[in-house]
Order: sequence, then C-alpha cells, then structure tokens
Amino acid sequence: AVGVDTAALAEAFAAAFDGRTPTHRVHAPGRVNLVGEHLDYNDLPVLPMALQRGITLALRPKDDETVRLVNLDPAYPPVTFEVGVGLEPDGGGAWGDYPKAAARELARRFAVYRGFDAVVASDLPPAAGLSSSSALTNAVGLALCEIGLVGLDPLALAGVMATAERFTGTMGGGMDQAVTLAGRRGHAARIDFRPLRVRHLLVPEDWRFVVADSGVRAEKSGPAQAAYNQRRSECAEVLESLCLVLARDGHVDELPRSYPELLRAVGTTQAVLALGEEYLEGALLKRFRHVVSEAARVEEARDALMVADIMAFGDLMNASHGSLRTDFLVSSGPLDRLVALALEGGA
Repeated sequence: AVGVDTAALAEAFAAAFDGRTPTHRVHAPGRVNLVGEHLDYNDLPVLPMALQRGITLALRPKDDETVRLVNLDPAYPPVTFEVGVGLEPDGGGAWGDYPKAAARELARRFAVYRGFDAVVASDLPPAAGLSSSSALTNAVGLALCEIGLVGLDPLALAGVMATAERFTGTMGGGMDQAVTLAGRRGHAARIDFRPLRVRHLLVPEDWRFVVADSGVRAEKSGPAQAAYNQRRSECAEVLESLCLVLARDGHVDELPRSYPELLRAVGTTQAVLALGEEYLEGALLKRFRHVVSEAARVEEARDALMVADIMAFGDLMNASHGSLRTDFLVSSGPLDRLVALALEGGA
C-alpha cells in the first residue's frame, strides 16, 4: 500500500484497543476499469486493473463474535457488530454496512462467527469511483476467512463477496471483487463471468494511465444507488424482451437467458445492434446500444493490449466514455471536461 505506515497502524491499534498489538494485517487494493463499464452485472467480460492504493486492516482475533472497527479517518465513526446471519444494514451509505456485508455472508455460507478488533487505514480516496467500498468488503472478508479457517481461493472469495455486497442495496456485478482479490501487479485483468475467471494481460512498461479527480463524488447510496440499480433493471428488461422476440419469430431453437447467450444466438455485433434498432426505442435502445458496443470494445481492447497498440487502445477508451456519456447517461460535466483537457494535452 502506497500511503499506509505499518508502524503507525500498530500504534493506532494500541491506542484504540487498550495497548494490545495486532497479529494480522490484510490489504485489498482499489481498481480502475479501463474498458467494460456496466457489463459485469450483464455477465459480459470487463477489463479493469488493480491500483497501488487500497484498504489495509491491522487486526487481532477475539474469542467472541464481536467485530470492532476503528477507522483512522475521523470522518468515519467506530463500528461495532456481532458476526451472524441476522445482521441488518444501517443504510444511508453507512461505511459499516460493507464490513457487515462480508460478515453476514460468510456466517451464512461457512458458519464463520469469530470476531476481531481492527484499525482501518486507506490511501484510497472514498467515493472516487475507485472501488473503496468493495476493497473494504474484501479486506474484512479476507480477515474473517483467515481467523475463521475458511480456505477459499481468490476467485471463490470474490464470488462470495460480490453477493455479500448487495446487502448494502447496490445490485452490482462481480468485477470489483474479482480484480481487487485476484489482480496482478503490472497487468490488466480480463474477467469473465458465469463461471468467474480471470486472464492476466501484461501492460506494456511504457504505458501510463492517469487517474484524475473530477471533483464529483461517486456515491453508492441514495439517488446514485437508485440510478445504478435502475440501469441494471433496464438492461434486464431489454434482455428479456429481445429474447422473447427471437423465440417468437423462430430465430432460435432455445430461449437465450443471458447477454452472452443472446450475442451468440444473433451473431455479429452489427446484427445484434440492428435487432435492437428494430425492436427498441428511447432509453432502452440507448442502454442496449451501450452494452452491446461496450462488449465489442472489451474484445478489441484486449487485442490492442496484447499487441501494445496504444493508439487503438486509447481510441477504445474514448469511445467507451462517449457511449457512457450519451447512451448510458452516467458521466458528468466535470468528467467530460477532464477527458477533453486530457485529449488536448496529448493523451
């Protein structure tokens, strides 16, 4: 972790918990998604990479079910709860809901009930679109698995944590959990779903990605959470209606039940987009157009990365942003301006 001082963590732990010393330390990084936005919950591949920054916990197991968390950022008050299947979210974007999410799901699936004391440190800015919430969930999940003697490999744990985080009310996919648990230094991650699998793609040594702050907070609660969940519902509605059209008109022998099945049944990207143009309109057509075109961009971006074609890769990132801005309506004025300034500056 770039900005986490382990000695300072130990001192903070002692100050918070009666002079005791931590026995374990876990770390989960944040992430940026290069190409493949809003595809994971549609079971389509994505291409993110983990960051050098993340969430670190210094902890000491306990002999009871209680978890006590002290965040080094004073903006986040201490959190205490008992590990168990009866946990309920506080709501309203409470930071403690993410540790609770991990604890509840691991208790439900693996009868994990042992608690711990921990201090939480982060060099990852919150609400910046860098998956600090999933990193926190994953870090607590790693801690509970370690002290509860649950032997899950990174991808298996990622699947559990993806389900767990829906406890907070955001109906996300599994990209964030997978890349923060299974990412590899110097590589992007091509992630596929159902089944979850990761292929590591080496990033050329002379490539540099700039992560810039737009100043707009990417909250995961309230209206932002509702808008995110609405996009997922819209994508599901489009999938169902188009699959029924294909079955009704005799174009398929078996009803597709996922976006990958729909794309395979129809064929080329152009044919799938034409199907949408014929049967959809308005917002639903726009959402569908983004999903289908973004899925194609992921494949092209993978190819560009493998042959170190930086111009092609950059063009795909620009096209992804344009689609998110005009068809998915999830950009913002400051972000659009940042993109424009970067391009003017030679990116």
